[in-house]
Amino acid sequence: MSVPSWQPPAPPGAMVDVWLSDGVLSRRVAALALDIVAIIAIIALLFALFALIGATTFGLGMPLFHVLPLVPPLYHFLFLACPLSATPGQAALGLIVRRNADFARPDVVAALISVIGFYVTLALGAVWLAVAFFTTRRRTLHDLAAGLVVVRRRRLAEIAGGR
Repeated sequence: MSVPSWQPPAPPGAMVDVWLSDGVLSRRVAALALDIVAIIAIIALLFALFALIGATTFGLGMPLFHVLPLVPPLYHFLFLACPLSATPGQAALGLIVRRNADFARPDVVAALISVIGFYVTLALGAVWLAVAFFTTRRRTLHDLAAGLVVVRRRRLAEIAGGR
């Protein structure tokens, strides 16, 4: 006979926003650091591979290096659009990206808008990410534009289990 595990009940009403987003900002920063390390590793591997191809083709493979700047946005887009709905850094820290309206997985268009918005925000100065300190559910500008929210996976599962 198994002993049922106790889970805290989900908070009522407006407290759900605070409960879902508690600790998300610090986790997002740490997740971004992990993702940057992963992106650097991918770029380093591709650089070595493209250099090898370029050397063995006597320079004909050198245009492959033009693919390298596409790695960071593709990394973010493919992971947001896949069933994981989070980058590996976000997943490692217990975060998940969902649609703000219904907590469903983001569709391809929302993921694309989010990624484009993220890189535009970085290009304009990362200070724009500070908007998250003042919004409900700690959403950044690219989250708002795409209609997405980053929440803690475990707490979202607890709410879904309580319905």
